[in-house]
Parts: sequence; structure tokens; C-alpha cells
Amino acid sequence: MPNKEFLEEYSLFRKLKAEVPNTMDYLDKPAINMHCHNCGSVQTFNMTNEYQDGYGYSNVPCDGTKLRLKYLCRSCHTFTREFSIYISPELDYIYKFGQYPEWEIKMDKNLEKSLGKHAKNFRKGLVCESQGYGIGAFSYYRRITEEIIDELLDSINDLIEEENKAKYLKALEATKNTRVTQEKIDLIKDLLPSILRPNGMNPLGVLHSELSEGLHAESDESCLENATHVKDILTFLINQIMQSRESSKNFTESMKTLLTKKSQKNQ
Repeated sequence: MPNKEFLEEYSLFRKLKAEVPNTMDYLDKPAINMHCHNCGSVQTFNMTNEYQDGYGYSNVPCDGTKLRLKYLCRSCHTFTREFSIYISPELDYIYKFGQYPEWEIKMDKNLEKSLGKHAKNFRKGLVCESQGYGIGAFSYYRRITEEIIDELLDSINDLIEEENKAKYLKALEATKNTRVTQEKIDLIKDLLPSILRPNGMNPLGVLHSELSEGLHAESDESCLENATHVKDILTFLINQIMQSRESSKNFTESMKTLLTKKSQKNQ
């Protein structure tokens, strides 16, 4: 601790709950893989400083401390990244309160295309998330979910297994009678196709649970965690649907091409 995922992906002030060692000499110095501006690609970075630099001894207590981590690109040996980390007095969580270069606000181009007019709000959600504004980020991701849920559920129709097709169409019709996003998801979530259930997990079910939490009486920290989950689930669903459609399209075109060639050969 800190770990690779925390350094690479966590936004500012998003807490990583974990058991932190009592002294700095037991803290990890994980290699990370991030974009190098000099190399123009993702490279491996290694930590170049020691946590206890400036103290004069190694077993410095970790509780309530602020640490600076310096990382250097292993390829060009020039480009650097730095992280400022806070460790809680109880040694039960850490978070970043500074990062240079700043946390990247990036969108997958295919996702941006699929979101269309909603991409602007998605980017605003990313900005809020990068600054630790959990309530703001959750609000944007929730708004997007509410605005695209009908389109999303219609898109899943082509992926439903035949034995569940009739049930799904009936449930889909029932969603037209309510404007409440949580109710729409609740009607459909148990009929989700296997291709959208990685490792047996149900993303719509989790999305339903997260959205049900709402914005009321939730802390900024809690909303930040929820915002991250909602964003990840939305991204997964949209990308999976896109990939499945593209694969189906390529399969159909390839089959048509082969059958046409075979037909012409037999003439």
C-alpha cells in the first residue's frame, strides 16, 4: 500500500480503504503503467525517492502523514509523474490530494460517439470526479442513465437468448408505463443476456442498487464511490452492446460474401 490501481486510476480525494503499515519502511513502491508525454505512449514508471527521505531514519510512523511519490519513465528516463498522498491517523485509508500531471480526463472515442449528445454531461461528470466532487459526478452520471435507459434497454433486445425473448419483450413493454429509471431496470435486470453478465454478475442489478441510493443524505465521499461504479457499469454496457453488434455485423457480412462466392462458383 499504496497499490498500482490506486496510483493509476483513483481521482483526487477518493479514499482507498486498507490496512496501512505502521511505519514507512513497509510501504509498497509499485511500478505503474501510465502515459508518457515524451514517449507518446503508455510506459512503465518506477518510484525514484524513498518515503522516509528527510527523516534520517527508516521506521518513520505512517499515521496522519503526507507523502510525496516521484516516478520516472523507464523508457525515456526524462518524463516524471508525482503524487501527493495523505494517510489517515487510524491507518485505515489513504487518498491523493495532489497529482502532476493532473488526473487525465479521457473518454473512449467509441463511447463518446455512442453517447452522442450525452457525451458532454459524461465529460462534466469526469471533471467533477477528477476534483473529488462526488455529488456533482454522481448527478451527471445518474442524469445520463435516466436519459438513455430506454434506448439502452431497446438495444439489448437483439442480444436476448431466444428462450427469454418473449419474457423480455413483455417486460420491455411494461417499462413504457413508468418514467422512473429504477423501476425500468427492475423490470428487465433479471432477463439480461449472458454476454452482459461477466462472471455471472448482473450490471443492471448493481446499477439499480446504486441509483436507488440517490443523492439525499449521502456524503460527498459516498457519492464519489457511487459515481465511479455507475460510470464503470454504463461504460461496460454500452461498449459490450457496441462490440456485440459489430461482431454480428461482421459475421453476417462474411457469411454473405462466402455464400455469394460459393453460389457464383457453382454456376
